[in-house]
Amino acid sequence: MTFSTFWRLAATAALATIAFTAHAKYNGEDRGKPVMPAQSNAQWAAECGSCHLAFPPGLLPAASWKKVMTGLDKHFDTDASLSPADNQAITDYLVKHASNRWTANTAPIKITDGEWFKTKHRASEIDPAVWKRASVKSPSNCIACHRAADKGEFDDDTVRIPK
Repeated sequence: MTFSTFWRLAATAALATIAFTAHAKYNGEDRGKPVMPAQSNAQWAAECGSCHLAFPPGLLPAASWKKVMTGLDKHFDTDASLSPADNQAITDYLVKHASNRWTANTAPIKITDGEWFKTKHRASEIDPAVWKRASVKSPSNCIACHRAADKGEFDDDTVRIPK
């Protein structure tokens, strides 16, 4: 075995280990890459964004988005029903751009119920009282701490927890 072949194999093994570790870390529940697709959808931005952050499609798998969109009449205690055409257009957009890294057999309706979210927002790192602050309101208000969440940016280095 040549020296360069050895290093190529070593690099491949290291990348495989990193990929497996990331998968195991979130039990197969992982957001997509990229979280926000290059092309947007005006209906999705207007309809979903009228009440809350229009959550980036890559945060959940396709099965989750299908469940969310079929239950809009009871959408977290609110009737968010849409016309059948609008519902189908938004569902198609969300499903097309859903997480491409989700390998678990789970389909949470809430992003905050996913293993990825729970791991990244552990009580040992974020005081549970933070969620009750008027400036934050709840764990689902991503944009309170992730100022570019509407662009699909959730980098740990840019988090700013408001007072």
